[in-house]
Parts: sequence; C-alpha cells; structure tokens
Amino acid sequence: MIDSNFIKNNTIHISNVSRETLKELDDYGKSIILKNKEINLISSSTEKSINTRHLIDSAQTIDFIDNININTCTDLGSGAGLPGIVLAILMKHKKPEFKVIFYEKSFHKSKFLTDMSKKFNLNTEVHRKNIFEEKNLSTDVIISRAFKPLPIIFEIAKKNFKSFKFIILFLGKSGKKILNEARKSWKFDYEEKISLTNTQSKIIKISNLRKKNG
Repeated sequence: MIDSNFIKNNTIHISNVSRETLKELDDYGKSIILKNKEINLISSSTEKSINTRHLIDSAQTIDFIDNININTCTDLGSGAGLPGIVLAILMKHKKPEFKVIFYEKSFHKSKFLTDMSKKFNLNTEVHRKNIFEEKNLSTDVIISRAFKPLPIIFEIAKKNFKSFKFIILFLGKSGKKILNEARKSWKFDYEEKISLTNTQSKIIKISNLRKKNG
C-alpha cells in the first residue's frame, strides 16, 4: 500500500519497499532529468518535483495490481516510462514474473525505455510501434498516463486488444464529468482512489468495458 508518507527530506519513502527499490526509483528519476536535457521526456517545470509529480504519482497505481492475479501490464504511449518503469521497479522483487509491455513510437523515447530496462534489470518488452496500428493484443492491465483522452483509450482497448482485465487511468479535477460523458457511449464499472499527489485528481480502474449498441 502506498501511503501519504511518501517523501521524507525530499527522498522517496514507500512503506514495505526495500531501500534497494527506493534507490532504483531515485536513480530512475535522476536518469529522466539527465536525459530531459536531450529529449522532451517531462516538462522541465516539473523536474524539481519529480518525486511527487511523477514517481509517486505513478507508484500509487500499484494498489490496483498488487496481490491479485496480474502478470502483464501494457503501458500506452509510454514516453519516459511513467508509470510503466516505476511499476516494473516496484514489482521486480515482489513478483519477478510480472512484465510491463511498452508501446512508444518515438525512437529516442523507446531507446530510453530499453536503456532503463537494462539498467535496472527489469522484466519488460519495448515496442517501437504505433499502438493504433497494432491488433489482437493481450494483456492483463492496460495503463495510460498523459497519453490520450479517455474516449480514445477506450477505443484502443476495444479495437486493438482482444483481451484485457481492466484499465487504469489518471483523471484530473474534471474526471467525474469525463466519466459521465463516457457513459453516453460506453458501459463500464469503475473504482477510484484519490491521488496522493493531488487531491483534485483520481486514479481510476475501469472494468467490464463494453460499447453501447455494439
């Protein structure tokens, strides 16, 4: 469980996580900032708050996948690897068979994901492909952060994946409105948790997704 005591003296702290894992998360954050000088991985304005704004924000999604029968997680439009690399680091000692699959069409960003996977010895697959062109994909969890609007993520899930158990999304203060709007075209169940890094934001778990009238 990710709790609210996640930063101590500007150092990442997560209960029940080893010092080795916390160090890897810290090293990963430093790698993002260093590479950000060459390619746009995150907004430069968020570099100083990378622990809360990006790492912990990503890490809290583990509450939806830990301790249940989940072995694969597919990160759409992966960019810097937030949240996928964070989840892979958190899970590699807890559940070595857990694999994160990345779809990132940018050459430089996909290479960064590959480099981070090798650096931290992570169980990942990195595909330098456009997710919109892929078909008949299978995964346990689809996850997306700052990639595309919710309706497009739903379309990807139904058109490009032949099987998945649920979707994890990050929604801001207008999240409730976005979900209500989506219900006009889709049927789904959802669970939510208030974000630890921004009380106006939510982490949403979508299950039983099906399109109305089709």
